[in-house]
Amino acid sequence: FYPAVAVARAQVQQEPSLETTEGTGINITCSHSNKRSGDYIHFYRQLPGQSPEFLALTARGSKDVPAIAGQLSVSEDGRWSALWLGWPRRGDAAVYYCALG
Repeated sequence: FYPAVAVARAQVQQEPSLETTEGTGINITCSHSNKRSGDYIHFYRQLPGQSPEFLALTARGSKDVPAIAGQLSVSEDGRWSALWLGWPRRGDAAVYYCALG
């Protein structure tokens, strides 16, 4: 007999909504206090009426995201990440998701 073991996986939290004007940069942040060293942060977006679209992933540091003229950054302690949209246009209006894995 082996007792059931519940494994708590890291959860992520995001702002419920953000607004900006066209051409004004915006940071989409994500908190993940239980991120482990081998975990990657993934960002996706879903444009209205379309399937989710992969944008970028990284485990640490910063990475350019040419598709949105932006950058994905993960904090040194791994507790938060941010997707920077440097020059948003109307076509960038979407639901943005972060994921941990």
